[in-house]
Amino acid sequence: MKPQFHKVPLLTHNSYIIKKDCRPQIGAAWHYHPEMELVYIVKGKGTRYIGNNISKFSDGEIILLGENVPHSWRYEEGSLKDDKILNAESIVIHFRPDCLGKDLLDLPEAYLLPRLFEKAKCGLLLNGKARNEVAKLMNNALKASNLERIILLLSILKTISEANDITTIANQSETITRANEYDKDRLNEICNYTLTNYKKEISLEEISSIGHLSVTSFCRYFKTMTKKTYYNFLNEIRVGQACKLLIEDRFPTSIICYECGFNNISNFYRHFKKIMGVTPYEYKRKYLSC
Repeated sequence: MKPQFHKVPLLTHNSYIIKKDCRPQIGAAWHYHPEMELVYIVKGKGTRYIGNNISKFSDGEIILLGENVPHSWRYEEGSLKDDKILNAESIVIHFRPDCLGKDLLDLPEAYLLPRLFEKAKCGLLLNGKARNEVAKLMNNALKASNLERIILLLSILKTISEANDITTIANQSETITRANEYDKDRLNEICNYTLTNYKKEISLEEISSIGHLSVTSFCRYFKTMTKKTYYNFLNEIRVGQACKLLIEDRFPTSIICYECGFNNISNFYRHFKKIMGVTPYEYKRKYLSC
């Protein structure tokens, strides 16, 4: 699972793309793109990966992602027919932040939009009244044309930007820095190696060799590309996996600790509390009580 650049096939005669998808891919790649993404899970359940967060998703969920945020939805296999997952359906909107004109974001009346787009870099989960209203607007946008499409997109963004009941998904911005193709490939290799080997000890010498850099050069490169140290990134991956296992509720915390690459319980609790803001027990109780 590595973050791959994905080219969204935007149409020249439309300012944004909206589609209904009844054939989601079970093993969709972890990817990113410069377009923002609004996803409405009409039917289906599984696990979503957004930035450094790994959580379950189910029917009715609506999420707004900022530009270049790594993400993936992994549907539960369940009952299959060809490549179609029965009882799975989503509506997805892809749009550039400036798709309605660069001057729009500079208008004093539109001051909430740049704030919303910045918050969306952590991923935003809609709840309550806002979720119901956006779901209705997205269904209407599927059938709209011409000016009605623009009005509906603005209505969607207005509803989200003014909503009070919104949950931030990742604990910090997880956007991939735009870079040349060589740097993207190198970062992909590093991230892929980390996601494959996070259960074991990974030294700076070992991961630096994956990027074909000295330790000093690697540390500087990784901080420039991700705005964090490598060990912060590694611990976020481990804690994200721990969140997934805690939600599944199949193993005790003492086993989850070692399954996720931490070498002792106290170290696990310290990093989990630092990244998630709660203890593993509090996180599990809060999620399972929903």
